[in-house]
Amino acid sequence: MKICLRIALLAGLLAILSACGKQDSPAPASPPASHAAPVFEVLATSDLKDAQALEKMALQATGVNLRFRYGGTMESTEAVLTGRAHAAAAWFANAKYLLSDSQGQSRVKLQEKIMLSPIAVGVSESAARALGWDRPEVAAKVTWKTITEAAGAGKLFYALSNPATSNQGFMALMGVVAAAAGKAEALAPEDVNRQAIATFLKGYKLSGDNSSYLSEKFIEGQGPRLNAFINYESWLLSLNASGKLREKLLLVYPREGVATADYPLMLLDEARREDYLKLVDWLKGKEAQTWLAQQTLRRPVNSEVAASLAGRFTSSGLLVELPFSPNRQLADGLISAYLNEFRKPVASTFVLDVSGSMGREKRLERLIEAIHYVAGDDASLTGRIARLNEREKVWLLPFSTRPGKPELFEIPAGKRAGKGLAANPESAAKLKVMAAVRDYADTLRADGGTALYDSVLVALQMMAEQKKLHPDYQYSVIGFTDGENSHGRGFQAFQEDYARLSEDARAIPVFMILFGDAQESELKALVKVTGGLVFDARHTPLYSVFKDIRAYQ
Repeated sequence: MKICLRIALLAGLLAILSACGKQDSPAPASPPASHAAPVFEVLATSDLKDAQALEKMALQATGVNLRFRYGGTMESTEAVLTGRAHAAAAWFANAKYLLSDSQGQSRVKLQEKIMLSPIAVGVSESAARALGWDRPEVAAKVTWKTITEAAGAGKLFYALSNPATSNQGFMALMGVVAAAAGKAEALAPEDVNRQAIATFLKGYKLSGDNSSYLSEKFIEGQGPRLNAFINYESWLLSLNASGKLREKLLLVYPREGVATADYPLMLLDEARREDYLKLVDWLKGKEAQTWLAQQTLRRPVNSEVAASLAGRFTSSGLLVELPFSPNRQLADGLISAYLNEFRKPVASTFVLDVSGSMGREKRLERLIEAIHYVAGDDASLTGRIARLNEREKVWLLPFSTRPGKPELFEIPAGKRAGKGLAANPESAAKLKVMAAVRDYADTLRADGGTALYDSVLVALQMMAEQKKLHPDYQYSVIGFTDGENSHGRGFQAFQEDYARLSEDARAIPVFMILFGDAQESELKALVKVTGGLVFDARHTPLYSVFKDIRAYQ
């Protein structure tokens, strides 16, 4: 891929936009179109939720009844690749992975770039001073190698969305790979510098699949042990403008180049071409481009608008776009290597409700199916990413009237490539363990009451002991219940006992799955105390929710 140049946003942008924050522009004065217009549904990635107001604006300005349906990056990519998007168009941060093979290219009829936001490294001001990056002349010389060395030396500890499931995480990792290879042309698997990846990931301290979740956790934990956030420039600027940080982030743009999200709007349904062209024409026009720049802090593609906002988007240099390989083998190999080899291995306990109510409405069957999917039965793109990984430890802890006995399954490490990336098939040893997980799931039976809090506490205590013995793992608890707590300690007693746990134990997040007749308020209160999220499986296939949770591990 040829190197292209984009206008850089340097220190002046940060100061100016942080002061103004995100501001709404007035809606168009055009008379509203008929709401009887057929819906033009767009499958959009979740980072575009800040642009939802465009629905009303587009209807007023163009008559196109725009509607967004949000999803995760890999989930949405898979939907397009398989032809199951069921949407007129798709709008992603970028489509480079989607369009890296003929299948994806055949699904996309047209595409137009709407706005721009490069990946940037947001560094806490105190950390930037310690590294010398607070001086503009030094910051301008920072490279991906510089950042990697700082992470390896224990000076940079960053938050980053999961590279296996999110665009910004993957593109940041690709930045490290491309820069370390020192190649301007498209990369190949053999060009990957394995040591550079391993060193860079030493600073990876906070993971997740959602920028909102990561921001919340970063705000809570910002300090000497969490002093950087790698994300889109727009998101970091918005975070600075929020006033919630303990100290603002200085944005660093690696000198040898970054990956830029260009937000292509892609036509999927040829029959909606006319509406698509209307939308594109409006979205690239003065009104929409100005609104997007002000509201979302993304750079306009309209040169006239960019010129009119020169006071906001000032620059004194050029930003190099790193090459992204169209080689699907490289992309898939990098994701696989990250999950199975490079990242900190995962240790987790699945706390599984098998109370009597699970015998209703095929609830237990759906739980068993979800475990089967995670343990290798799902051959889809998202299924391959969400399945159990090498070096992973997972305990299955069923509970009903009381906590059951946890059962440990440990996935062995696989064969390692000496150089570059090699696509290795799953080992016989790994397949054997995953088969054992599926066999164990098949033995689950529904009976008894619901001792939710007792069981979550047992899991946390067990994970804390494991953390003492094996500190090099990242730990989590995943709780699943279909009903209200009916046995053992109540929430108040749980809170009291939780407060007495060690700091290491309380640092372990608890993710809860809302299912069946489970009490939403009960689970939200639980994760508020334990630092996790609630995932709603009441109207979503349970196996899909299990996949979502895997992105946070």
